[in-house]
Amino acid sequence: MAEISIQINGRKQSHQAEARTHLGDFIREKSRLTGTNLSCEHGVCGACTVLVDGRPVRSCITFAGACEGHEVRTVEGYDDDPIMLRLRSAFSEHHALQCGFCTPGMLATSRDIVLRLPEADEARVRIELSGNICRCTGYQGITAAILSVLQALREQPDDQVQALRAAVVQHVQQDWTQGGFVTFEADQEEVSTVESVAADAGSGEKGKGQAIQGGFDAGFPAAQVWAFMTDLPQVAACLPGAVIESQEGASVQGKIAIKFGPMSAAFKGHATLERDEAHRTAVLRGEGVDSLSQSRARGDVQYQVTAQGETGSRVSVELVYALQGPLAQFSRSGLVQDFVRRMIAEFGKNVNLRLEKPLAQGEQPAVAQFNPVRMFFSILWDRFKGFFRRS
Repeated sequence: MAEISIQINGRKQSHQAEARTHLGDFIREKSRLTGTNLSCEHGVCGACTVLVDGRPVRSCITFAGACEGHEVRTVEGYDDDPIMLRLRSAFSEHHALQCGFCTPGMLATSRDIVLRLPEADEARVRIELSGNICRCTGYQGITAAILSVLQALREQPDDQVQALRAAVVQHVQQDWTQGGFVTFEADQEEVSTVESVAADAGSGEKGKGQAIQGGFDAGFPAAQVWAFMTDLPQVAACLPGAVIESQEGASVQGKIAIKFGPMSAAFKGHATLERDEAHRTAVLRGEGVDSLSQSRARGDVQYQVTAQGETGSRVSVELVYALQGPLAQFSRSGLVQDFVRRMIAEFGKNVNLRLEKPLAQGEQPAVAQFNPVRMFFSILWDRFKGFFRRS
């Protein structure tokens, strides 16, 4: 622990903090300025954006110690700021507030856009905003609010704003002269298509995206479990919500329905199973599109069956997945990761049941059922109990 002193909203804040303490935690927990919201805590969503020496910074990935002696401004400190006065009014006028969770970060980024890019058009504003996620998808209103402020300043320049813009130019020139921090230009990343994933199927390469590990024990010999786990119709029947519509060799067409709290989706697509008999490992590579949200998902489910004595087995599972589209905002959620681990556990229970009671000759496996509402509230309850255990 060490004492860290930061000038926040014009007042010196000195508190004892660990070296690993992030600026967002320092602002909220030490200085009790709770207007700054923390969400993804990976620097991705922008909800925690504050100004450090006048520039937008992700407070969740910035160490408080690195801000020692610097000026930080949060949403509570904009009362006398001429740009923020205009933005606040414009956000209300254009219905850009929505639930308000992302608003503090959106305002900090919007102020930076108005300050640095007086001639920005709609396309540039949207690119600049791409680092801030609005869970309500209220981008149209936010973009309109920023454009209205830019247009008003072009029609009737404000001396205070002009002075701030001149100061920004001066500071950037100082940075160049002194080799200091230089901002980067925002570029639009080319989004890969699902076709490119299909082309890689069978290459043996590991997928890219969020990874979740899990597994389950099976009370049957490894050879028996391995044989079951490479039978695609049997495996699909154990996965809640999954249906195989057609099969050709190691490839299947089908769909999987997911419902978890506010999220509901039905991905339709195809998957291919790659097997390594010698090591009893397999990778199921799949991709699909949700017909409702048009979100795209692709993922690899890799599993390995290892013997646990003569009559038991362990099935280790790793899911690597990536989402594109509206549902992508859920992909990093801790709740979703808990949900997937529960799904793996449910899958393991179904596998044990099917191995215990094999299907009769010619009998078609039924689709596995589960109660998503019960699972959702069960996860929330566990998190609620965990919170009080930590307190």
